[in-house]
Amino acid sequence: MDQAVTGSQDELMARIDAKRDDLISLTQALIRIPTLNPPGDCYREICEFLDTRLKEHGFETELVRATGTPGDSDRYPRWNIVARREGAGAGDCVHFNSHTDVVEIGRGWTRDPFGGEIDGDLIYGRGACDMKGGLATSIIAAEAFIEVYPDFQGAIEISGTADEESGGYGGVAYLAEQGFFSPQRVQHVIIPEPLHKDRICLGHRGGWWAEIETFGEIAHGCMPFLGDCAVRHMGAVLERFETDLYPAMAARRTDMPVIPEGARQSTMNINSIHGGQPEQADDYTGLPSHCVPDSCRIVIDRRYLAEENHAQVSGEVEALLKDLAENRSNFRFAMRELNHVAPSMTDRTAPVVTTVGKSVQAVLGKAPDLVASPGTYDQKHIDRIGKLKNCIAYGPGILELAHKPDEYIGVQDMLDSAKVMAHTLAQLLLPREAPRT
Repeated sequence: MDQAVTGSQDELMARIDAKRDDLISLTQALIRIPTLNPPGDCYREICEFLDTRLKEHGFETELVRATGTPGDSDRYPRWNIVARREGAGAGDCVHFNSHTDVVEIGRGWTRDPFGGEIDGDLIYGRGACDMKGGLATSIIAAEAFIEVYPDFQGAIEISGTADEESGGYGGVAYLAEQGFFSPQRVQHVIIPEPLHKDRICLGHRGGWWAEIETFGEIAHGCMPFLGDCAVRHMGAVLERFETDLYPAMAARRTDMPVIPEGARQSTMNINSIHGGQPEQADDYTGLPSHCVPDSCRIVIDRRYLAEENHAQVSGEVEALLKDLAENRSNFRFAMRELNHVAPSMTDRTAPVVTTVGKSVQAVLGKAPDLVASPGTYDQKHIDRIGKLKNCIAYGPGILELAHKPDEYIGVQDMLDSAKVMAHTLAQLLLPREAPRT
């Protein structure tokens, strides 16, 4: 640790080290609540768990259901928690926001996805890295800071929010619309996404999601010449993607500090493809009927750069489809936008950036790398709905492990990140006349 961390700061760092076992058990408990999204399982359960934990440490809590948002229903209500701890006097509010939902398990696991198993320094489980480890880290950091500095100025908030993995509309977007992220209420936001403990993430690329459907004509499969195969038409779309669109995207580069290197260019993923008859239930043992498919659909996930714009990104796909309609016999299509998120970037000189940067230097002994995320996260809603620009992502974990089998988080990484977070709180919430390190 850097020699700059001295005096009472040494006490703060030692307090975090003493909470190692608590950090491990808290992370394990969070992993063991299977908050799968979709569909949105156990949101209320994890909010109630956090409610009990944070109240025990002097936080006032509020559970907020995002009624009417995408995915919200009586069966799968979108619950969020916002907890606030007031200091002894006026000052800024520092807010740690973590999403509580996790993605599907997927194949290839060798550990129990919801077991929270610890092996050496690593805790395994779905969401360990993305981002229940970060949530636990922020809680430990805040609790340690409050214990060492009970008379701090301002306020600390911790939130656990829904649906980040599916756009965040039942979580941070809803809370921002309700004023929870207004600059009058909150001045600094740190999102503990897994971008590595020695990096500060300033923002993210843009995203455009769309469904494309090609149309044909149903006929008997033994006489396909009497119909028109929509799957073949979609094949023509995919071929044009390969020959025209993907090379064009690969040639574009950004000045945004996006990691990893492959994300410094425009990218597109084909999320899904389906043509013809609906897939039958697993217990169906019959054979498919013999039909020419009259519909084929794909969903595309297009990530774009700050140097591009929404109209350009959607327009080039639409232009490709229109060209096929003009030059391919019987080609008919429909395109429907599913969602759109513009790129977001916090200024390198913003207070939260420079403050966390000093804390990384003090705790880890090196200046942080300033990066941008390849994928969007909830900063987009804090920025554009909340109108709060002073927001970053900073947290423990390895970005490349997100959504992978055998996902894990390192205990030492969490402890180091907790020290950075606590050191940041000391810089922002201790009286200005007090010496800082």
